[in-house]
Amino acid sequence: MVIRKQVNERMSRIVEYNNTIYFAGIVSDDKTCDIKGQAQRVLEIAEARFKEAGISKHDLLRAEIFVKDIYRDFLNFNLVWDEWVSKENPPARACVEANMASKETLVEIIFTAAKK
Repeated sequence: MVIRKQVNERMSRIVEYNNTIYFAGIVSDDKTCDIKGQAQRVLEIAEARFKEAGISKHDLLRAEIFVKDIYRDFLNFNLVWDEWVSKENPPARACVEANMASKETLVEIIFTAAKK
């Protein structure tokens, strides 16, 4: 059975199937921040969604990270990420440069997790 949460006419922000949780891309709701501030906010939003899905960052399987300018922002993004990520159970990860849906968005992260 597929379970969908935070559903609207365009998408579901959380989808569970066979004990795997798929999260839609998460962006900061405060676009005035620099990369560190936006990254921190994305991770705060992620934590709230993880709680709603019944998992934690320790259950993450994969993180797909998109930054607007990888040469400018990769180091500062990683400063925030490294403080946050589970040291015991880090997910597989990719980090690439991408155009964003808005010019003010500096980072978007897509997570996949296992539900125990």
